[in-house]
Amino acid sequence: MKDPASQTCSVPRYYDSIDFPELWREFPPAPDYMNTTFLIPADSLRVLQDQRFQKQMQRAWQIPFYQRHWGKAGMLPGDIKGLRDLERIPPFSVHDLRDAIERQPPWGDLIALEGSAAAIPLVLQTSGGTTGLPRPMLYSPRDREVMNIITGRRLFMQGVRPGDVVQVALSLGLANGGFLAREGIWKYSGAIPVMTGTGAQTPTRRQIEIMRAWKTTHLIGFPSYLRHVGLVIRDEMKIEPRELGVRGLIVHLGVDDREALQSLWGASVFDTYGTNECGSLAAECAERSGMHIFEDAFVLEIIDLDNNRPVAAGEKGTIYQTTLFNHLAPLIRFNSNDISSIHPGQCACGSCHQRLSRIFGRSDNMVKFKGTNIFPEAIGALLTEFSQSNGEYVCIVDTNEKGELGMVVEAEASIEGSNMTALRGAIESRLKEALGVTLPVLIRKPGELSTRTGLDQNSKVRRLIDHRVQS
Repeated sequence: MKDPASQTCSVPRYYDSIDFPELWREFPPAPDYMNTTFLIPADSLRVLQDQRFQKQMQRAWQIPFYQRHWGKAGMLPGDIKGLRDLERIPPFSVHDLRDAIERQPPWGDLIALEGSAAAIPLVLQTSGGTTGLPRPMLYSPRDREVMNIITGRRLFMQGVRPGDVVQVALSLGLANGGFLAREGIWKYSGAIPVMTGTGAQTPTRRQIEIMRAWKTTHLIGFPSYLRHVGLVIRDEMKIEPRELGVRGLIVHLGVDDREALQSLWGASVFDTYGTNECGSLAAECAERSGMHIFEDAFVLEIIDLDNNRPVAAGEKGTIYQTTLFNHLAPLIRFNSNDISSIHPGQCACGSCHQRLSRIFGRSDNMVKFKGTNIFPEAIGALLTEFSQSNGEYVCIVDTNEKGELGMVVEAEASIEGSNMTALRGAIESRLKEALGVTLPVLIRKPGELSTRTGLDQNSKVRRLIDHRVQS
């Protein structure tokens, strides 16, 4: 017997939810983007940003999260006239998002679903969930499609062309990165996405077999895993990685050693910056001299957290993100906790879009040890100076019985049987020289740390284990 309700049910269709020609005029996909928005003068770009920002503010005032958050600070609708007033808006962080979810489960009150969630097709992806239940984010069709367009833009900037084979070694679970990459490749690059995922989803040797058989031209993944894959090819399979013909490695480089990764693969390395909430925010072009911010879609501020003021170009601070396209969950001055700086000057490619230098680490990963701010990522960058180390490491933080803070660095040797004592002493001396504090170092065998860092299991490798959180 047929369900009577099934005959009256209206199923929302993704492609009926978007006016694609209008969307593409507003946010041009590549290659049109490269000859239009990417090259408009800085003054014109600022006018465009201001217009879109004012629409985002109007939308945000309709959302309970901002009504509450801004109301606490005494803000009223109409107080913010444009981007010139941006610094007057109180920022928010992931802690506020978690509170919002607890207040109104399961999505929180930042995500503004008018009426039923069944009214439009929705996509759910999450944060990495390394410190608890993953934090959900829902994307409307139009919001998601802008993210897809930007993914296609940055792939074009980084050399991906129609017919290329792009292998994606990012997690294919709840986290946003892998599936967003697939959508952008498939819809806006003309290339073929090969979704191998992390080593947990497709074992590393099988990833290599696929790479060779299907002639992968570009790899997308985190540098730690792509370095691991390259070392397996070279040291275990006795094949030179460059023989596979991969042309480009598209990564979130951070402070990893670009030259070492390029030398291992014989391929160009391109840096990209993205987050779960926004997708790709910035990416390197062929010049590889800083990541161009997609400024028609975002306003990024670099803020000194000691005084909550913007820093000068070239100085490090925390990235505050403001979206210029989100309808379902606009972000206005979201403190990402990512540390970066604005690359001074204009890129040789001719674009006036501002550039991020690189991501130096996360402020919420910083450990204040004996008066010194230590980022685990900075320790990783120093380890790349030692050929006897394969670059894999983890920092362990704990307190002793007296309540004194302790920090130990565990690092892997590149070859089993290396002179562990000499390597440990050399690394300890280098850390003391660079950081100004003494950190004990333990040398582990190749691969020994993978169960703790998650190298073969997750897209984001764990570099800090803080036992204080558990106490």
